[in-house]
Amino acid sequence: MADFPLLLAVASKEGMAISEHFGHAKQFHIYTAYPDSCRFLETRQVAHYCLGQHADQSAMAGILEAIKDCHAVFVAKIGDGPTEKLNNIGVRAVGQYAYEAIEASLLDYVSQVAAGEAQHGS
Repeated sequence: MADFPLLLAVASKEGMAISEHFGHAKQFHIYTAYPDSCRFLETRQVAHYCLGQHADQSAMAGILEAIKDCHAVFVAKIGDGPTEKLNNIGVRAVGQYAYEAIEASLLDYVSQVAAGEAQHGS
């Protein structure tokens, strides 16, 4: 069972929807979430990881450091490599709410966590 509140990171271009690919994110919006409410906490700046045909490993290390205290990171899309790196530090990659509104998505996810039904994956 998860401890509430959950700290959740969101990759978003505009701060309204889960609209950014993990590798392209230059910032993560951090929320605290309970089963019945969520609140924006802060924005954490990061260097983006995906640089076309190759990845910046030092940027990945910075991203992992920036969101290591989060229960999950919500993204529009994420690859298997980054998902594995997140799993290794205990952060879930959540892709099933791609392009949906942030707060409604977080509340739906947290209600599933509370019920023990949350899923991983993109």
